Amino acid sequence: MSYGKYFSALAVLVLYSVSLAQERFPMETNEDFHRAMDELSNWGRWGLDDELGQANFITPEKRVQAAALVRDGLTVSLAHDVVQEDAVDTSAFLNREVVRVSPTGASDRLSYTGSYHGTIHSHLDSLDCHIMYEGKGYNGVGYEEVEAANGCPRGSIHAHRNGVITRGILFDATLLPEKVSEEGWLEPGIPITYDDLVSLEEIQGVRVEPGDVILLHTGRWKRREALGAWPTSGGVAGYHADVAFFLRDRGVAMIGHDMWNDVAPSGVGDISLPLHSLALVSLGVSIFDNLDFTEVADVAKELGRYEFLFMASPLRIEKGMGSPLNPIAVF
Repeated sequence: MSYGKYFSALAVLVLYSVSLAQERFPMETNEDFHRAMDELSNWGRWGLDDELGQANFITPEKRVQAAALVRDGLTVSLAHDVVQEDAVDTSAFLNREVVRVSPTGASDRLSYTGSYHGTIHSHLDSLDCHIMYEGKGYNGVGYEEVEAANGCPRGSIHAHRNGVITRGILFDATLLPEKVSEEGWLEPGIPITYDDLVSLEEIQGVRVEPGDVILLHTGRWKRREALGAWPTSGGVAGYHADVAFFLRDRGVAMIGHDMWNDVAPSGVGDISLPLHSLALVSLGVSIFDNLDFTEVADVAKELGRYEFLFMASPLRIEKGMGSPLNPIAVF
């Protein structure tokens, strides 16, 4: 290794060590949130033009290690069926229209009645533009730049056009006896904290490492099937904002959830979706929303393995602020 490459690698290691040494403080008030937005920031860490954030930890070596997890060749979808009808928890639904039927074949036209972002469709948020804090997204992309470009000028979903391939870890929160209901799901408003994730590591026999994608199963879809859709104003089980420290400490590349990731109410002053801001804007951790872990939770429990090869392929949309997708777990 040349001296230049050696000292560059050493500098990255030192910076990462410094970040781990930062204080973990309670996340309860507006002031705590604003402090965390500042102290957890990765802006400039991988250069001012960086579009990947902590997905930089997904190296070629990391992908090779993740591929070695495949033992059975078993694949499981991590997306929910695309919702095609309105309900109290749908921000939009897919309008599927048959446009041609003939003896030689048929075709249809697909369009959303609103944005695929929101509470129902499985998707990946773009890093720099979907969520902003004080007018700026990750690495300082301003809303004025988005307006001028008529889209996301940097850090759009196009940055992941070659796919997200790494180790996935399912955190099955229904394994936490103090959190789960008798029916087998988390009730709306139940938070999953930093300490809960550490407990799940012990229960499931895994440990999160840099470059991993972590996925939180709360049983949202099982509850919805049993009891029907409920308005999100009634609460959502999900990550507490203090999980941002876990993302920093472990070098998590991306996070996912079977709803919108944040617990609601957030429990952090009057801040709505604080983890969305902390992850996307400050840390540079991309977010998968509204995935479905019902089947993969059963498979992981049966196999006794909560780690797998994770693969996701967003659509190639220049300046796009996200993409619907169908991630796959391979065991």
